[in-house]
Amino acid sequence: MSLTKEQLQKQILASQRKQRADFILRNAQVADVFSLRWIRADIIITNGVIVAVDEHGLFEAAQEEDATGQFVIPGLIDGHIHIESSLVTPSEFSRVMLPHGVTAVITDPHEIANVAGAEGIQFMIDDAASCEMDIFVMLPSSVPATPFEHAGAVLRASDLQPFLANESVLGLAEVMDFPSVLNAESEIIDKLLMAREANVMIDGHCAGLNSDQIRGYRAAGIHTDHECVTAEEALDRVSQGMHVLIREGSAAKNLRALLPAVTPQNARRFLFCTDDKHLDELLEEGSIDYAIRLAIQDGMEPLQAIQLATINAAECYRLDNRGAIAPGFVADLVLIDDIASFRAQSVWKNGVKVAENGQMLSLRDEKSPPSSRITKTVHLPELTVDDFAIPFTNEGLAHVMEIIPNQLMTYKKVLQVPVESGFFKQDSQQDLLKLAVIERHNRLGTIGLGIVNGFGLRRGAVATTVAHDSHNVIVLGVSDEDMLIAAEELHRMQGGFVIVNEGKVLASLALPIAGLMTDRPAVETTANLHKLHSALHELHPDLDFHLFLTLSFLSLPVIPELKLTDTGLFDVNEFRHISIQAD
Repeated sequence: MSLTKEQLQKQILASQRKQRADFILRNAQVADVFSLRWIRADIIITNGVIVAVDEHGLFEAAQEEDATGQFVIPGLIDGHIHIESSLVTPSEFSRVMLPHGVTAVITDPHEIANVAGAEGIQFMIDDAASCEMDIFVMLPSSVPATPFEHAGAVLRASDLQPFLANESVLGLAEVMDFPSVLNAESEIIDKLLMAREANVMIDGHCAGLNSDQIRGYRAAGIHTDHECVTAEEALDRVSQGMHVLIREGSAAKNLRALLPAVTPQNARRFLFCTDDKHLDELLEEGSIDYAIRLAIQDGMEPLQAIQLATINAAECYRLDNRGAIAPGFVADLVLIDDIASFRAQSVWKNGVKVAENGQMLSLRDEKSPPSSRITKTVHLPELTVDDFAIPFTNEGLAHVMEIIPNQLMTYKKVLQVPVESGFFKQDSQQDLLKLAVIERHNRLGTIGLGIVNGFGLRRGAVATTVAHDSHNVIVLGVSDEDMLIAAEELHRMQGGFVIVNEGKVLASLALPIAGLMTDRPAVETTANLHKLHSALHELHPDLDFHLFLTLSFLSLPVIPELKLTDTGLFDVNEFRHISIQAD
């Protein structure tokens, strides 16, 4: 927040009762996140900034409100999120999350950057600029994520450098191409040096890395990791000086596995994040507020959980005036009736009430449509059913990707698969389905094919353009014919989700902004998501995990063990392409 000379003078004088404050929130149970205690006090606000926390009722103000019986905590901070995964724009995301008490997020727009490059980043920054929520940006470090796939853009250090002048930009986002880092390759070194010279944060992405490799990341100046899946991994990273982000999203749910790593001695090195979470779950569960509820249910002291969600995140990302209720901090406040249930009753941003009883108090603004560079991004070649054929010359021994529901990792399996007339034949009884990734940015005609186990789809096909990180078209199916129709429907819609069975589209959700987001209101989008889920249950009656989100990570070749890109089947542990057919 920039201040005029007069505003700063007013704050200083108001803090000493030499001038009336603007506003007082009286008789609150205030969370002291520094000392982990509750204090009964008045919160004194001037210019949207807290100037005093008064336990003696000594201050006066032009306006005041009574908070007797309510707990007041700092605004919650999501330490790492891809807003695109919510399926709505930053401005709509802000309206969804503020009623949950989330007043700031640190976002990495690498989803849209992989589709539309620097123009995609600028779109996110511009759309976020008018939000009531604080949306801070980390610059995508890995566009594309690896050289083993085709994205819609390539971003080098020189492309990212100009964005560092924007006050909302905090640093370099998750560095995920670990072989390039550990081998000190030139292009990633340029980006790391850019960030180091600007003295900004560098986020990590350390999925599956061992202690020696983490040491290499720390030597590179990388500060954080949000990919821990075990308490042992988390403790190793903390011991090497990293901050660990405890992730609880839609596909990756790691909170309960990581909480045992948090102790009173090391708790200040932990914070919460969602990473990727779909809109329907954000509306119904929340994000960081949901993480706090889970942590409390699992036995964490409420003030400790609140500390992780506020001051820890703020200090990790050098947000010096956020994350606490104390003099000099921005007046981002959440009022709660009951700590155990942890539901925001009202939310204050910069000293102004912006949400109450789960609803925003302001009306939704209509935005101008983005440019065609952002909205016309799905370019497929002419496809036929033959493009989905997987030939076999052996007896059907194959490398198969086995999914782990609600996790981003997969297992690499070698299985006997059905072969008919020299081609792999899907078998829903054995849960052996076909997977295709089709390049959609430049009509290159590259199509990666693979075999996947664990989805349990009985018939039909599903497809989406939300396919991390290059966001090509990814199609899963029991029927090649339905897979073809699903891909063609995505092309017609210019991105989104589609479900097909027996040649008919059962349900779809258009995402015309980069094939990742809609410009429609959250409530309308959520209703369409529910229709998608209902249609999915027709193809998979026993579905008990987030199928589309799990599917969307099967093309990300930086998370072990086996993934599929538009250029073929990829062994992440060996960091190379492999044949579908196994020896």
